[in-house]
Amino acid sequence: MSSQFGRGFITNIMLISKHAGLPPQRAWIGLADHLNEAVLPPSFKGTEIEELFSLLRQKIMWHQNGLMDEEDLEGVRKTLRRLVVAIDKELGIENADAGKYD
Repeated sequence: MSSQFGRGFITNIMLISKHAGLPPQRAWIGLADHLNEAVLPPSFKGTEIEELFSLLRQKIMWHQNGLMDEEDLEGVRKTLRRLVVAIDKELGIENADAGKYD
């Protein structure tokens, strides 16, 4: 059966990133739906990736309509950047970096 909001790990990170690129008034709508079937791969258990993914989940799940602003969304964006760099490092890319103009 097909997933409505995405299933997996990288797939959902990509979908969350699409939301994070929107203006705050639009970014939060439906964002938490992408965590419904987000799965941390067993190989990332006990790593910085698990810690950052949990932090990202908290920042998104704690959102309440009308109460989050640009500052809150920027926190999600920063955590996403840290998460993807940690994934690259775990995959063996020693000099992974989100870049200056991400």
